[in-house]
Amino acid sequence: MKQKNVLRTIVMVMCCMVIFAGCGKKKESSEGKKSEDNTEEYSSEIFAMDTYMTLKSYGVNGREVIDKAETMIKELDQKWSAVDKESEIYQLNQKKSMKVSSDTMELIAFAREKSAQTEAAFDISVYPLVELWGFPTQKYRVPTDKEIEDVLKNVDGRAIKINKKTNQVTLQKGMKIDLGGIAKGYTSQKIAEIYEENGVKSGMISLGGNVQAIGKKTDGSRWKVGIQPPNDSMDMVGTYEAADEAVITSGAYERYFKKNGKVYHHIIDPATGKPSEKDLISVTIISKNGTLADTLSTTLFVMGKDQAVSYWRKNSNEFDMILVDKNSKIYISDGIKDHFTSDYQYQVVSKK
Repeated sequence: MKQKNVLRTIVMVMCCMVIFAGCGKKKESSEGKKSEDNTEEYSSEIFAMDTYMTLKSYGVNGREVIDKAETMIKELDQKWSAVDKESEIYQLNQKKSMKVSSDTMELIAFAREKSAQTEAAFDISVYPLVELWGFPTQKYRVPTDKEIEDVLKNVDGRAIKINKKTNQVTLQKGMKIDLGGIAKGYTSQKIAEIYEENGVKSGMISLGGNVQAIGKKTDGSRWKVGIQPPNDSMDMVGTYEAADEAVITSGAYERYFKKNGKVYHHIIDPATGKPSEKDLISVTIISKNGTLADTLSTTLFVMGKDQAVSYWRKNSNEFDMILVDKNSKIYISDGIKDHFTSDYQYQVVSKK
């Protein structure tokens, strides 16, 4: 097997890669372009949530659903920015207790639940640690163990208090949260609901590599989602054929810096306060639930291979996975073996 240092998810639509271009500006949307089987195709590319996004829809109401999706993306982006002083999350981090919108409450409640279920392997309250390492400002530094220890005292997502009846959220003193680890998954899930409510049965949503397949392609075949290195090589680790589900990857390649020859990435282990040093370099989650897929892609990365496999075995009805470890060994869960192909050897993980 060839050495793979890092991986990312790409989506291949109609056998062509989605290529993002531009610099933060919305590109012109396609209006009623014909697909290969003469179905009306609509698409749009925008920049939001600090990433490039592509929306595609086919058939009836295509333009309408894309317009609605863009509006929703902008609204959620404004609510959840941890650095925008006008956002709900920024305000909550400053005030420590306030009433939030229904979307924000739903996401915080989901995150708190998953934090409890995963023994805090996933924790939205690690944001002060992310700040300590300099990732939000790109002023990177390696903090001392004492600094990390002091901040870790305030990290515990399970301690976030919520009142679903009043939408009141209360944080402990010294606590800050960031929804960046699950925001795009939730957003893609909500876009999928817009598509469904408006009768669109075929489409593709790519939010910075977070892929949500709407149904199948108009010719009845599945959407092809590839896992490949972060360079421009087409030498893929594997291809998954998706239908009506989310395919979301987390890896150490997304944001990182080097100091004294060592690489420090942005996925912080809540147990140590440091970038996770477990044995996985890439985790891809496949699930009907985009929010869950986004959450677990980070969670299983922090868990490491053995614990990730154990967690999947207990929850295999909710998701499937593709894991790549530091030795470039590929592991896939049994539930996707009929729709995953690779030029490399890989091990199928069974439920027992």
